[in-house]
Amino acid sequence: MELFDHILNWKLKEGSHPFPGKDGGTCINEAAIVAAGFPYQRVSQVEHMPECFSRPICKLAMQLNDNSNDTERQRLLPYVTRLACADTPAIEAKRAAFIKSKNVTAYSFEHGLKVLEEALAIGRQADAPATENVRTRFEGVQTSAPTLSSVPDSPVFAKIKSWFERKTQTEPS
Repeated sequence: MELFDHILNWKLKEGSHPFPGKDGGTCINEAAIVAAGFPYQRVSQVEHMPECFSRPICKLAMQLNDNSNDTERQRLLPYVTRLACADTPAIEAKRAAFIKSKNVTAYSFEHGLKVLEEALAIGRQADAPATENVRTRFEGVQTSAPTLSSVPDSPVFAKIKSWFERKTQTEPS
């Protein structure tokens, strides 16, 4: 639990970020890159992830991260250290087929979280990084952040998405 005490100081946010702020604001995949010991990099698609990360699992994590509200999104923090679990092509295909069969986008965040947990149980598990290493990596990124809050990759997209969501919620069915 000690590891998560520090991770809880990191705030997961929607979308990709060219750099995090002192709040640690990034998407789940960007946070996972830092936790695994790689230099910070923005991730707008799973192909930007280092090879040791499972593409199907990172894609699902990105979907959950970007389609959830701020409260739900923070529940993804314990998964940050578990995404570096790439396996053989056969296992990755099995993970992708499993995730696709669960039709995650048609259901709730709870359903998606359960699917993520089940997909992570398929194949190789991520090596648990040492607590102090993760703490140091996160603190290093936060300390070197040029702003208090992270900057979204595309503020225009966020505004359009917000406008669309408000419009669809107010239109009669």
